[in-house]
Amino acid sequence: MSLRKAIFWVHLAVGVTAGVVILMLAVTGVILTYEAQLNRWALRDYRANPPGPGAAPLGLDELITRVTGGQPADAVTSVALHRDPLEPAVVELDGGATVFVDRFTGNRLGDGNTRTRRFLRSVMYWHRWFALEGEYRIIGRTVVAVANLGFLFLIVSGVYLWWPSIRSRATWRQALWFRRRLKGRARDFNWHSVIGFWSALPLAIIVFSGATISYQWAADLVHRMAGDTPPFQQSPRPRRSDARDNPSAAPEPTAPLVELQTLITRAGVETPGWRTLTIDLPDSIHDPVVVAADRGNGRQPSKSEDLLFDRATGELVERAGYPTFTPGFKIRRWLRFAHTGEVYGVVGQSIAGVVSLGVAVMVWTGLAMSWRRFFGS
Repeated sequence: MSLRKAIFWVHLAVGVTAGVVILMLAVTGVILTYEAQLNRWALRDYRANPPGPGAAPLGLDELITRVTGGQPADAVTSVALHRDPLEPAVVELDGGATVFVDRFTGNRLGDGNTRTRRFLRSVMYWHRWFALEGEYRIIGRTVVAVANLGFLFLIVSGVYLWWPSIRSRATWRQALWFRRRLKGRARDFNWHSVIGFWSALPLAIIVFSGATISYQWAADLVHRMAGDTPPFQQSPRPRRSDARDNPSAAPEPTAPLVELQTLITRAGVETPGWRTLTIDLPDSIHDPVVVAADRGNGRQPSKSEDLLFDRATGELVERAGYPTFTPGFKIRRWLRFAHTGEVYGVVGQSIAGVVSLGVAVMVWTGLAMSWRRFFGS
């Protein structure tokens, strides 16, 4: 048996075995193409109505006070503010709960658990682990991860099998473009080959990035290829001070702490063009306050940065986040959002969605050709 024929039979076997799972990933991927935009649209009723012309949003400290209703401020762990004050603040509470808050009144608007967002969340759970619950979730994750690896093999072997053995203009034209008036197996083969070729590069990125999410060895491979040493670098965050575990280790500050609104304002000055500022409140007043500044859509790592401020003085003590990451971790962060195309905004999302639709067609045509090969008709 020739090498080409051996690869063909393995390609066919993997395709038939993993086809149903890959089809599920493709269909759910299409549905999730514009997930971020749909999630924002689902919160359209949360936009604020300013109390009057020229009204200013509440300062961050006052906002937190109103959200907690007079309870200790450490009940809030983080607050995300959009540049547009009509957009609600996203407040994370101790315990993991999330509430959306009117920035002009401090009123809680809800937890954002709308029908649209619940539907998209359920689709995401199907995409990741067949929406299985409890101990069965790990089984779903494993099946999806293994099928994704099989899909990566199908992409590589498919390009090899697609490559024309005869180098002529007519052969290349037939391999690259859809042909009209074809029926049955010839039509399926043409659609399968053409879609596979034009989708190969974005698909390879999407599928390989999925492998780095599922498998530590794949993530480590990225770092080795980039010249890093695994295990990969974690997102830098200030280390917890000894004072949190041992209050006597450091004295309480004698001067009043700088207001959080002042830190947010300084973070905005340090990152012109910001779209979202997220402040993480540390457990100890001796730890720096981290403000994550994002100049993109929230899924473009190169447009994000972490600013660390001293709570006692309000001074910027460190810049962290993406600009300080090692090459390997930068690539991994890029891969994470290249998986959905969001790293390139709406254009990238659209490409990912079209490619996912193409995968559904390829699975269908591949299974149809396999059926005809074994059962005729």
